[in-house]
Amino acid sequence: MRNDRALAGPPLTERFLYVPRMSFGASRCFCAGLRAFGIDARPLPASDDRTVELGGRFTSGEECFPERLTLGDSLKVVFDSGHPPEKLAFFMPTAPGPCRFGQYSPFLRRVLDEVGAEDAMVLSPSSGSGYDELGQKSTEIQRAAWRGIVVADLLRKALLRIRPYAIDPDEADAVYEEAITAACRALEVPFRSAKETLARMRGAVEEAAERFAAIRQREEERLLVGVVGEIFCRMNTFSNEELIRRLEKQGAEAWISDISEWVYYTNLEQRRKWIPYAGQKWSKRMLAAYLKDMFQHRDEHRLAEPLHRFFAGREEPKSISVVTDLAEPYLPAEGVYGEMVLNAGKTVYLWSKGCDGIIDISPFTCMNGIVSEAVYPKISRDHDGIPIRIFYFDGTQSHLDRDLGILLELARTYRKRKTQR
Repeated sequence: MRNDRALAGPPLTERFLYVPRMSFGASRCFCAGLRAFGIDARPLPASDDRTVELGGRFTSGEECFPERLTLGDSLKVVFDSGHPPEKLAFFMPTAPGPCRFGQYSPFLRRVLDEVGAEDAMVLSPSSGSGYDELGQKSTEIQRAAWRGIVVADLLRKALLRIRPYAIDPDEADAVYEEAITAACRALEVPFRSAKETLARMRGAVEEAAERFAAIRQREEERLLVGVVGEIFCRMNTFSNEELIRRLEKQGAEAWISDISEWVYYTNLEQRRKWIPYAGQKWSKRMLAAYLKDMFQHRDEHRLAEPLHRFFAGREEPKSISVVTDLAEPYLPAEGVYGEMVLNAGKTVYLWSKGCDGIIDISPFTCMNGIVSEAVYPKISRDHDGIPIRIFYFDGTQSHLDRDLGILLELARTYRKRKTQR
């Protein structure tokens, strides 16, 4: 892993590594995968009013909402954990290109220095390299972290298929949270082979599948709403003000794009970058990238099998190139990079799978959101006029339930006349 500083201080294995709480399950499982290798990883504390206050104190208002939240949560650790800075490390990935996400890591570094935490470490893997920095210490670390993300994605997807129809939604939440805990236990045990870890994770998923299947459900028809957008705002329930639960309370089922989708996309872009770089179709780096992608798909397939019964009609694309190909008429992947490509392509895919409406969750002033919003009208016109609405968040959202209700009313009207079933 690359770190920005603190090379003379304690190594990473002697620090507490805090990981952004992109989602409840993914952050916990990701950290569990790192703990198996002697890294004391833990999610950042849950965001709250103090998060917003601290983040706002050190930002100008031009930063996007996820940056303000991750900064505020990191500062809570610095000020409230009781650990000296030399015992702290913060995991903050980065990415190339014009998106402000590339500035999260250096900005965090600057603020840590400003508050006297110069000895805290900031670790910054990059999407430009497919996050290969995670593999510099051990290739198993990267695979364990990947498995953590995948199992969290799968369990969340099962939850969102069951909870809207459950007689007792709290029961579905309890099964999900216990399944995440079981997956973490399987991931975090040290000195275990990758094969044995996968088998134990598979067992946790199988148990979760049986418990999900036992939840009593209502027989009812609900609107199906696809959810795309900026990855942090889409997944972090504090930043989007529990939009998914609000949708469910208003009679809809949400189909949300997974975190793993972004990882597969960075894999694809990594391979594309290396084709002209190598000057030929194949090279050792290209082969390594293809093998990594193959093993990731294999792990995902193995973990997903017990949950297939819940995913009928909600199947994800067989490969990320399906999504980028669908985006081609609107935002060609060869000329545009980032979540805007995924948003455009996944919107078309979700339409093809019968969704009644699409919601894009993005931070206010997000470049990806703004570009996506510009092409959504054409995408809608080309696909039966499916309603698409972007929701921007900056911590001051108002009338959210009203606006969701308007979108769902449009979705009901669309459902009656749409040609795609």
